[in-house]
Amino acid sequence: MKVIIGLGNPGKKYEDTRHNAGFMAIDKISEKWGIPVTQNKFRALVGEGRLEAEKVLLVKPQTYMNLSGESVAEILKFYKLIPDELVVIFDDLDLPTGQLRLREKGSAGGHNGIKSMIAHLGTQDFKRIKVGISRPEPGRSVSDYVLQAFPAAERADITEAVTLAADAAAMWTREPFVKVMNHYNSLKK
Repeated sequence: MKVIIGLGNPGKKYEDTRHNAGFMAIDKISEKWGIPVTQNKFRALVGEGRLEAEKVLLVKPQTYMNLSGESVAEILKFYKLIPDELVVIFDDLDLPTGQLRLREKGSAGGHNGIKSMIAHLGTQDFKRIKVGISRPEPGRSVSDYVLQAFPAAERADITEAVTLAADAAAMWTREPFVKVMNHYNSLKK
């Protein structure tokens, strides 16, 4: 089984915000592959199904971004999985809006959801699909910025990026992650 995790914050209030790019990607996979993400388990909304021949678990932690690792650690323990069997999709301030960057491992880069995952999994070695959301202009609060909805001018870019992130996660179920990474990292915005 492979686990595809999208990071975000639960509730209508946060639904279309920059910080919920990971949830948006899980929703796209759910829609495209017909895997409802409606079971409330492990302090997350989850859905089990198949992407082609691979059994997958789609996950949207409901612990709020800063505690995402708690939910993910519960899932890995329950299913007796290792971090190598998961990929996490999340927003990245350091990429232009709509740009993807895939990595096999790395630091948290200031992202609190990833900090929580590293702390609870005890490793930085897990696959990532980063969705660019750009940085706010100087003087503007980052925390306010990530919790705002995408403006109309960015909507098409983020929709495309979320679709590509979902497709990259699906490709990982049948191809080595390095191949997925090479393909999607070569796409330029």
